[in-house]
Amino acid sequence: MIRFVVAFVAAVAAFPAWAEINIKEVTSPGGIKAWLVEEPSIPFVAMELRFRGGTSLDLPEQRGATNLMVGLLEEGAGELDAQGFARESEALAANFGYDSNADAVSISARFLTENSSEALELLRLSLIEPTFPEAAIERVRKQVLSGLRSSLTDPDKIASKRMSAVTYGEHPYASEGDGTIESVTALTRDDLVAAHKGALAKDRMYVGVVGDVTAEELGPMLDALLGELPETGTALPERAELSFAGGVDVVDFDTPQSVALFAQPGIHRDDEDFFAAYVLNVVLGGGGFESRLMTEVRQKRGLTYGVYSYLVLRDLADVYLGSVSSANDRIAESISVIRSEWARMAEDGATPEEVEKAKALLTGAYPLRFDGNGSIASIMVGMQMDGMPVDYIVNRNDYVNDVTVEDVNRVAKELLDPEALTFVVVGKPDGV
Repeated sequence: MIRFVVAFVAAVAAFPAWAEINIKEVTSPGGIKAWLVEEPSIPFVAMELRFRGGTSLDLPEQRGATNLMVGLLEEGAGELDAQGFARESEALAANFGYDSNADAVSISARFLTENSSEALELLRLSLIEPTFPEAAIERVRKQVLSGLRSSLTDPDKIASKRMSAVTYGEHPYASEGDGTIESVTALTRDDLVAAHKGALAKDRMYVGVVGDVTAEELGPMLDALLGELPETGTALPERAELSFAGGVDVVDFDTPQSVALFAQPGIHRDDEDFFAAYVLNVVLGGGGFESRLMTEVRQKRGLTYGVYSYLVLRDLADVYLGSVSSANDRIAESISVIRSEWARMAEDGATPEEVEKAKALLTGAYPLRFDGNGSIASIMVGMQMDGMPVDYIVNRNDYVNDVTVEDVNRVAKELLDPEALTFVVVGKPDGV
């Protein structure tokens, strides 16, 4: 029953209007900075912690160390083993989540106000005093290895790994953050302890809190929770040097349908033309059934169930990525059509009608992101990491609406590069 209550509270703890979200910048007595949105109407708090660096901090021979370490944070902490930690969180109706990707380690916490002290102490133990017991290491290692073995027969995973290797060269982004069977098998407890110390440090930490807590209350809470973390962590990698040779790289794989990824250089989040590129992508491939690629590849020719494009914004690289799947005897035509539409958009641009539809889609969907305290806390942390101002949420749709068709078409000519557009195809494609 308690778990049901906290799940219900998490679901309904949403703000009546996203444009009314008032973010306060808080600095604890110990100097820890956080963004806070006070919402006292429901006795519930959502907290999001993010540490820049993520799996890209792994040494080349220890790929997967950060991923495995994060998977063990609630598998033994302080005097609690995995079962004890689970029992305590259940009794408090507290929910914790631990995740990692190429750019960050993310920790989320959801708890009732009345249990905040006990819930935060439990979270503190997992962050500051994880024990990494050998039995838990082997259990979680087996889970990771099972996933890695499964990925060897997954065309989408194979395509992603190959595109990363082609695109990022020697950079950590070039290999998967969950490691390889060989690297994960070789990881020791000492490797995990080192990964923990290097990844969870104050110099790369961002905090977002939403719910029934005041700024005066939050500061001491943050010091008690995070004050014992190391001041500095492992040095972050340099920016990636991207490589897009054009052409098609085929990975032979026995499947009736080929999977293809396509990519070219992207655009940085700080670029003054970012929002024009954002609208451009919706017109070209990011707008679902309204996009050019979906119209030409699926609706007119029936070559695929779906084709999409995305602006991928990583901390150390910016890539314009897309994906499509087609039967082996039709993937060559799909690639040809995508190349043609890429070139047509670069040359002729979008129509005023397309731009207005794209802007309406982006502005209309934006408020739906703010569907609860947890979502808002996560968005605030992302804003901090991207260097956005506290009023970005209120002004974001204005930035989109300010984009003109002339902006979109100028950026299309500057950004889209049909010659650099590189394909990776996994399958047995005919005519490629």
